[in-house]
Amino acid sequence: MRFADPIKISYKNIVAAKWRSFLTVLGIIIGIGSVIVIMAIGSSAQSLILSQISGVGSNLIGVLPGASSEKGPPAQALGIITTTMKYDDFLALIDKRNVPEVSDGAAYIQGTDFVSYGSNDVSLGITGVTHSYPDVEDAEVDAGRFFLPEEDTNLARVAVLGSTAKTDLFGTDNAINKKIKIKSQTFTVIGVMKTKGSSSLGAGGSDDSVLLPLKTTQKIVLGMDYLSFIRLKVADVNDIGVAKDDITKTLRIQHNIKNPVDDDFSVRDVASALDTIKNVTDILKYFLLSVGSISLIVGGVGIMNIMLITVNQRIREVGLRKSVGAKNSDIMLQFLMESATITLVGGIIGIILGILSSFLISVIVTNGFGYDWQFIVSLQSVIVATVVSVLIGLIFGMYPARKAAEVSPMEALRYE
Repeated sequence: MRFADPIKISYKNIVAAKWRSFLTVLGIIIGIGSVIVIMAIGSSAQSLILSQISGVGSNLIGVLPGASSEKGPPAQALGIITTTMKYDDFLALIDKRNVPEVSDGAAYIQGTDFVSYGSNDVSLGITGVTHSYPDVEDAEVDAGRFFLPEEDTNLARVAVLGSTAKTDLFGTDNAINKKIKIKSQTFTVIGVMKTKGSSSLGAGGSDDSVLLPLKTTQKIVLGMDYLSFIRLKVADVNDIGVAKDDITKTLRIQHNIKNPVDDDFSVRDVASALDTIKNVTDILKYFLLSVGSISLIVGGVGIMNIMLITVNQRIREVGLRKSVGAKNSDIMLQFLMESATITLVGGIIGIILGILSSFLISVIVTNGFGYDWQFIVSLQSVIVATVVSVLIGLIFGMYPARKAAEVSPMEALRYE
C-alpha cells in the first residue's frame, strides 16, 4: 500500500462525516487557541512590566522592608507587610558619611483612601513622599509647585495631584489652591504632575495618585510610622555594587543586626529587579500554560472516544479491506492518519483564532487602558502548538487504531 492511500481515505471519511469531525476537533480548537492566547498574554505582560521597570532608571537602588534572597521576590511583592523601615533609616542612607555614592534619595509610604472635592468622592492612591521625589523619579510638575523641604516635616496640609487624579476630581477646571478632603482633613492643592503614562507602573506615585508630604501622610492620613520603601539615586552607575554594600552595612548598624541571616530588608538595583521580575513572570506564564493545556488533554480524550465509535461503525469496512489484502499496519495507519489529520486541522484553526484573540486583547488594552501593550505571538509557540496538536491525534488515536487493526475479517464481514 502506498503511503498516500491512507491520507486519501482519511480525507474522504472526514469529509463524509463533517458534523462529527467538527465536534471531534472542537476541543482541540479551544485547547490550542487557549495555549496561544496564554503564551501571547504572558509574553506581552512580561514585556510591559520589564520595560516599565527599566524606565525607572538604571542608576536607582530600591530599599524595601523584609528580607529576601537575591533571586527571589522581595517580601513586599508577596503581600507581606513589614514595619521595620523607619524615617531615621532614610536619613542615615542619604548621609554621605554612610553611603557616599548616593547623590539623592526619596522615602515613600503608600495607601488608598477616598479623596473628596465638592460632590466628587473618588478612591485614589495616597503616596507620602519627601520633597526630593521629582529629582529621584525624574518627574515634572505641570502646574503649581512641589513640596518644600520644610513641608516634609512640619505636617503641612498640602497636596500634589497626579494628572489622572486631577481630572477625576476637577475635570478641566484649575486645581491649584483648591481644597480637597482626605479622612475629614482639608488639604490645599499646590501642584499637578505631568502625565507619566504606563511607565508609572511600579513607581512611587502614579497618575491616579495624590502625593502628600511624608510626615503628613504618616501621622494624619495613614497612621503609620514606617516606610513602604526608599529609592536612592547613585551619581555613577558603575558604583551601584559599592553603594549596595554601603547601604547594607548602614542598615545593619541602624537595626543592630550582627548576623546577615537576620537582615530585615532587601536592597535591589534595577538590573537585579528585572531578573527577579522575569523569573517570577516566567513561572506564572508557564503555570498558566500548564493549566490551559488541560483543555488539550480533554480534547484528546474526546478524540479517542469519537474514534472508538468510528471504529465500531466501520467494522464492515475494516473487514472488507482486510479480506482484499490490507495488513493490520495498514488499518492502524489509516485510523492514526484520520486522528492526526483531525487534530492538525483543529490545531491550525485554534492557532488562527488564538492569534486573532491575542491581537484583539492588545488593541483593547492599548486603546482602552492606555498601556503600551505589545502584540507578541512567537513563531516558536505556533510551531509547538502545531506539533502538539498532531501528537495529541497520534497519542489518543493509538488505542482506537489498534482496536481497528485487531478486528477479525470473518467477524467483521458477518457484523450487522
